[in-house]
Amino acid sequence: MAKELVGQYPNDIEGYYLLAVSLRYSGEIDGALATLGQLLERDGSHARAYQECGHNFSAQENFAEQVRAYRRALELNPALYASWKGLALGLRAQGKEADALQALQQFQRLQNLPPTLLSAASLMYEKKLHKAEQLCRSFLQKNKHHPEAMRLLALIGAELGVLDDADFLLESCLELHPDFHQARFDYIGVLRKRQKFAAALEQARHLRAGQGGRQSDILFATQSAMVGDYKTALEIYDRVVAEAPDLHGVHLQRGHTLKTVGEAGQAIEAYRDAYRAKPDYGDAYWSLANMKTYRFTDAEIDSMRELQGLPDIARDDRYHLCFALGKALEDRADYSGSFYWYEQGNALKQQECQYSIEQNRRDTDLQIAHCNSELFARNASSGCDAPDPIFIVGLPRAGSTLLEQILASHPQVDGTFELHNIMAAVQRLKGRGQAGEQVRYPAVLHELSAVQLRQIGQRYLEEAVIHRGQAPLFIDKMPNNFRHIGLIQLILPKAKIIDARRHPMACCFSGFKQLFAEGQEFTYGLEQVGEHYRDYVRLMDHWGRVLPGKVLRVHYESVVEDLEGQVRRLLNFCGLPFAEECLQFHRTDRAVRTPSAEQVRQPIYRSGTEQWKHFEADLEPLRKVLSGELERYGKW
Repeated sequence: MAKELVGQYPNDIEGYYLLAVSLRYSGEIDGALATLGQLLERDGSHARAYQECGHNFSAQENFAEQVRAYRRALELNPALYASWKGLALGLRAQGKEADALQALQQFQRLQNLPPTLLSAASLMYEKKLHKAEQLCRSFLQKNKHHPEAMRLLALIGAELGVLDDADFLLESCLELHPDFHQARFDYIGVLRKRQKFAAALEQARHLRAGQGGRQSDILFATQSAMVGDYKTALEIYDRVVAEAPDLHGVHLQRGHTLKTVGEAGQAIEAYRDAYRAKPDYGDAYWSLANMKTYRFTDAEIDSMRELQGLPDIARDDRYHLCFALGKALEDRADYSGSFYWYEQGNALKQQECQYSIEQNRRDTDLQIAHCNSELFARNASSGCDAPDPIFIVGLPRAGSTLLEQILASHPQVDGTFELHNIMAAVQRLKGRGQAGEQVRYPAVLHELSAVQLRQIGQRYLEEAVIHRGQAPLFIDKMPNNFRHIGLIQLILPKAKIIDARRHPMACCFSGFKQLFAEGQEFTYGLEQVGEHYRDYVRLMDHWGRVLPGKVLRVHYESVVEDLEGQVRRLLNFCGLPFAEECLQFHRTDRAVRTPSAEQVRQPIYRSGTEQWKHFEADLEPLRKVLSGELERYGKW
């Protein structure tokens, strides 16, 4: 019956799943694995299909593939308790008793959960969030303060972006159940998302002291890196990879940390160790490409091509490999081949994205409608009058990291990172509206008192302290803050704002070929990145009209052509004396987390201004969208 179903509905994923399970039960292991390969070729994120692979490899006593399959299933859906059991058995067969015990404990924990919560957990990992929330809330009404239900509801809230509620639920859960280590793990994740890095580190320290074990150590290392304690992070990562060289994710995190502190050579080896531990680990290859200065070997390119030909590569591994191949071939001047892979990677990534051009346009229209001259005139003396922040805004890949590195080289300025604090303030102002309700922000700005505006500004400064040194000024380089210049003016009227601007074609294509760790979903399509650029320009024009002189626009091409002139212009705008160190920005020793980390450690990067021209024929759809901006660019 399953074979007939697959024949009649060849794109029905569940038909392949039923057939694979039936074949395994019939003892036809090879047929089951072949069917699962067909399924995963159509949907590389099907967690239960990987679990089935694990069951089949277990029957073959192929323990290495068994462990690999169950781990992949659990990466996608940690609520699959049969995978935890299979993983434990596979690890034990490999002689890895400590890891097997941890997996077994997870299996036992899940097995003891009420069926309703287990179903809710699976629904959550399958992104059926509202159904999962309904089950969880219904269960809690009958079982108040149930620890697992509180934890699960918090995770669902975090997935829905309601971080305040998630924070409160997990904090309450731990007050009632202080030894619930899994809840503390999750609490740390929510604190990190809320940019409460000091609190997250303290919770990680508490967990490490209470539970111990490798996972606690890894989490503590990650949190240490988030607050700039890279020495501690690397000491832990070094020990962990020596003890467990098959933990590909730890190799990757170690590589990221080494890259951040400028140890490019060691970072490269860490990324290579990551793909040695997991040969189809797309993120390891992309991390090498994302160093920008790295050049792939022939063998690495051959490996990536071979992996692309395999049917069961997970979607996220596949699109990471696509972007890495695009970069590898671009570096070898194979521009046609390069664009093919960039295009494939963007198409795959777009399947996961929720970006809407129409929604973005509506949001832009709302900013223009509500953030008007009257609002700013009425609040001319409001806000927190501290001059500390320098905001660098714009679109990604527009040269903002270069401007940050220049300014952070000044002795009176601290460089930080892309801080999420303004976004968090926006989220609080939006509140938790119901579907179909009119959005509160930015209209709510008209309702805020002078006291409230000052408090929001002071809270922003307090939350930024963890990232600062001793300098009087600091940089917040979150590009997307360009949307919220109106809010920034109201809460921090003495802050400086710099708009990093780059040639429309160069900026948009650079975004199109960049795979971002999170966000920036507008970049995964030529037409939509062009439309987004147009809305960005439209909004920046609005800020120029209602807040004249507030924002300094700096063109990337101008910095390339006249570094000293633009440095003096930047420093003068920020009220800073000239400092020779700003011209030698590439010698500044500081942590840089963005994709341009290696580029800004070199003298001025000239080749970036014309790269897009190698792809000009393929970029015609983008050129059409940007025709108006291209005419204006030379006149700005």
